[in-house]
Amino acid sequence: MSNSLFRTKKIENILAEGSDDPHGGGGLKRVLSLRDLTFFGIAAILGAGSFSSLGGAVFHGGPGVVILFIITAIACAFTAFCYSEFASRIPVAGSAYTYAYASFGELFAWIIGWALIMEYSIGNIYVAFSWSDYFTSFLDKLGELMHTNLHIPDYFSNSYSEVKNAIKEGTTNSGMLYAWNNAPVIGGLRMILDIPALVINLLITYLVYRGIKESRNFSNIMVILKLLVVLLIIVVGGYLVFSNGLTFNWTPPDDSGTKSFMPNGFSGVMAAVSGVFFAYIGFDAVSVLAEESKNPQRDLPKGMILSLVICTVVYILLTLVLTGAVNYRKFDGVGDPLAFIFEKDNLNVGWMQFFVSIAAVVAMTSVLLVFQMGQPRIWMSMSRDGLMPPVFQKIHAKYKTPSFATIITGIVVGLPILFTDKTFVLDFTSIATLFAFVLVCGGVLLIPRREKQQGRFHIPFINGQFVFPLIVAGAIVMAASLSKTYFTDMFNFDFSGNEDYTSGKISFMDAATPNISLIIFWLSAVILAVITIVKKYSLIPLMGLITCMYLLTGMTKSNWAWFLGWLGIGLIIYFLYGYRKSKLANK
Repeated sequence: MSNSLFRTKKIENILAEGSDDPHGGGGLKRVLSLRDLTFFGIAAILGAGSFSSLGGAVFHGGPGVVILFIITAIACAFTAFCYSEFASRIPVAGSAYTYAYASFGELFAWIIGWALIMEYSIGNIYVAFSWSDYFTSFLDKLGELMHTNLHIPDYFSNSYSEVKNAIKEGTTNSGMLYAWNNAPVIGGLRMILDIPALVINLLITYLVYRGIKESRNFSNIMVILKLLVVLLIIVVGGYLVFSNGLTFNWTPPDDSGTKSFMPNGFSGVMAAVSGVFFAYIGFDAVSVLAEESKNPQRDLPKGMILSLVICTVVYILLTLVLTGAVNYRKFDGVGDPLAFIFEKDNLNVGWMQFFVSIAAVVAMTSVLLVFQMGQPRIWMSMSRDGLMPPVFQKIHAKYKTPSFATIITGIVVGLPILFTDKTFVLDFTSIATLFAFVLVCGGVLLIPRREKQQGRFHIPFINGQFVFPLIVAGAIVMAASLSKTYFTDMFNFDFSGNEDYTSGKISFMDAATPNISLIIFWLSAVILAVITIVKKYSLIPLMGLITCMYLLTGMTKSNWAWFLGWLGIGLIIYFLYGYRKSKLANK
């Protein structure tokens, strides 16, 4: 049985299945150019991360969160090279799922395919909530300009879970209190639901269902608009920071009163991992569009890397503007950070708030579009392999889209909008994506090297035999030099001196999880270094693997608990259906 669990698919078979031959009603249309793929990457990356989760990241890490953006960008760059290598070799829909099938085998392919549901579908729930927040804010501001009431009642613009949790925690937020006290009651149940989030999910699902050309044209327009407005935010905000002499906000005092770029220390910066990494989620979605690309071997790698570089520069500039304009402590609970800095009590530029609202609505619409396109194509690939019912690979005869899978994706995103909230979804999505990145980087190490071919991307081979062990050794020395008790503290699980732990505010496992994660990380790094000396692994995928593993150490106990629970459900489905129905099992 163990051999059958790790049965791999030959690359030539995957390519044959993903060619232009019919798959239940015709193949997908190859219409996407390098520009289109780059724009899709920017559309996916530059959205909820910059317009929503960036506020929480700044609050945790202070101005020093810029360092985490750079670390995360480096990790994503290494990962992008690995995705590009796979995309060049296997230019078909399926992304990391297909790559894992060719390298690790069926069980890991299923696991990664199941995890990608968390990235695309669950991630879109967060984006839909954020879109709703900015859209209602935009209507309010537009109503003020037009001297009319365009306000959507709070009980129809917030999720039931969000309002209930706010009331339970004793919030003083007037909107939440109003929603709870004034919501219509039917059958004893308060009718509190986020109607804008539900409506945008329905509209995006319809657009994706209609076709790739329509989606491409709409996405390109959205990207151009939001880049123009983001550039305006950077220019106006940056000018006001320097002209008003606010650069002192980049070195705020820490608890001891000492001015510091990292007032909460590096541990505070790492606490922002979920928010920062969520900002980068999306560049890998480009690889899902392989079967709709004109020249996937050349254009997919370039599209991923170009979109990643452009968005990294934008994020660093935005973070510097935010932390310069307002003291980082003010971003606690701020869901619209880019609009927040232009409020009356801060930079006081009312017209910029209006532009930010427009940009946010546009930006998050494009994110919804790309993620809603990605998920059906993952399911389509899994269905081709027999791991999901055949209906998921059905392609619409007229629109040439995976029609059934697209409708199911809309339902999977729409239903949880009724009973979840943003905080839960944010952490849930980030850990799943990091896990997928780890497997993609590891997968590149397992596939054989190939001869260079003209017009195709090749990951630069740098022999890591001695370089990688030296990097690991250097990291160990650096960690030990920063704190003499760094490594001994990892194995110290006595939290009697921890006020939060002893007061009962956090559990033993809450406090122990970072230690356990770090122990696993360092053991894995040492083992990888030893294996690399023997196997002579390529340095770039090694660096992608190790940096993504390090980012996972910033995840909390609840992140891991939900993630492992989700994987458990996936494994049950796999053994009940996929393991028996797999096409490889029936050959």
